[in-house]
Amino acid sequence: MVETSTRPRRRRLTPEARQNQILNDAARLIIEEGLTAVSMERLGREAGISKALVYNYFPSRDHLLAALLNREFEGLRARGLEEILRVDNFDDLIRFTTRLYLQHIKERGALLQALFSDPSVVRLIQESNRVQQEQTIRYFVKQVRKEFQLPLDVAIASTHLLMAVTDRAGKLVSEENVDLDMAEDLCVRLLTGGLKALSLAYAGRPAGNGRPAVA
Repeated sequence: MVETSTRPRRRRLTPEARQNQILNDAARLIIEEGLTAVSMERLGREAGISKALVYNYFPSRDHLLAALLNREFEGLRARGLEEILRVDNFDDLIRFTTRLYLQHIKERGALLQALFSDPSVVRLIQESNRVQQEQTIRYFVKQVRKEFQLPLDVAIASTHLLMAVTDRAGKLVSEENVDLDMAEDLCVRLLTGGLKALSLAYAGRPAGNGRPAVA
């Protein structure tokens, strides 16, 4: 009589699929048990592979967590690009991108908050995230100037401030202090209303003139 093993057979996956499997397991562990539950040995057991193979994909635990955080950002950016291509006016652009961001934070907030709590992970992604953030800011500055004819310095400053409003709204949604629909409505009204007010205040002002027109 031949004995058969009850252990699950390791599935053959492409390198990309295996890497995503490891990241998926890491995300699940963080959400279910917290950041401290993630170790290279534990991830190997979860994926049915050796710890050494996990190290083949990620040189350290910090690099693995940084890759997970980067994947979250990339997913949000990809979905944001899809929304941008669908809209044909500024109000819809603000509403759709705000909704997308807040929805992502609501769904993935626990994971993001845990990852951002680790300074070594944040340091690893700072440079790539800075480049992506600058590209996002440049895009919205261009749209703000096109829609409201604001001086460049005013458009840049207001874009930074309004993104901070959306970021804070995301934290409130994540902490369940504000309903997602209300947060979206407040953000859109603050953003569009504020920009319209700035357009009236700074109409015709050259860049560099920090004083708005006085009514």
